[in-house]
Amino acid sequence: MAGTARNPGRRSGWAALALLAAAWWPLQAHALFNDDEARKAIIDLRQRFEAYKATSDLALKELRESSAHQRGLIELASQIEQLRAEVAQLRGQNEELARHVSELQRQQKDAQQGVEERLREMEPALVTFDGQSFKALPAEKRDYESALEAMRAADFPQAETAFQNFLRQYPDSGFRPSVLYWLGNAQYANRKYRETVGTHRQLINNHPSHPRVPEAMLAVANSLVELKEVKAARQTLSDLIKAHPASEAAAVAKERLAKLR
Repeated sequence: MAGTARNPGRRSGWAALALLAAAWWPLQAHALFNDDEARKAIIDLRQRFEAYKATSDLALKELRESSAHQRGLIELASQIEQLRAEVAQLRGQNEELARHVSELQRQQKDAQQGVEERLREMEPALVTFDGQSFKALPAEKRDYESALEAMRAADFPQAETAFQNFLRQYPDSGFRPSVLYWLGNAQYANRKYRETVGTHRQLINNHPSHPRVPEAMLAVANSLVELKEVKAARQTLSDLIKAHPASEAAAVAKERLAKLR
């Protein structure tokens, strides 16, 4: 007690402290309660933030991946366009090559046709003329027809020259008997009676079975008359009537023979 009496100030200090503590406790308890809610709010906020961060990170990742994918698509599109350009270029080259090949094929075809035509010019073909069948070169037939065309056009000098050239170029031609006949006629038209007699006698003597022989004999007789060789003309007409009695030339020969004196 004495101690207590001796320290009245300490007791009052403890009392004041106790009173302060009693007054502070509800406030502290209330402060602790508010801190829990704040902590919970912070935790919740942190969780939301983490969730948002995770979502943002995922979205960012996807965006980056999408960007990379887009870049890949852009690069792929660029490569596709490049390939298209290359394909177009190759297509153009192919078309040019195809045209070149086509031109080469056409030239080859033309060359082949030219070779075939030249070969045909060198290969004789079977022809039938004046009742005779024989083989003749295309050029040979063409030259004969050209000379005969001059004869039909009454260009007798040209026809004579053409037939003479033919005989020199094709001495063994199957056209030879016909050429001799027409050459003699061209010479007669050109008033070359002696040459006519010689030409037609080649036909008569060398090709006696040719269908033009009776007409050639009649032409010889006419040429002899022009040459004033009447006796020889009468003999030729008589030979014609005797050798070819059924021919038209023989009928004409009979009429002329009756008039020759």
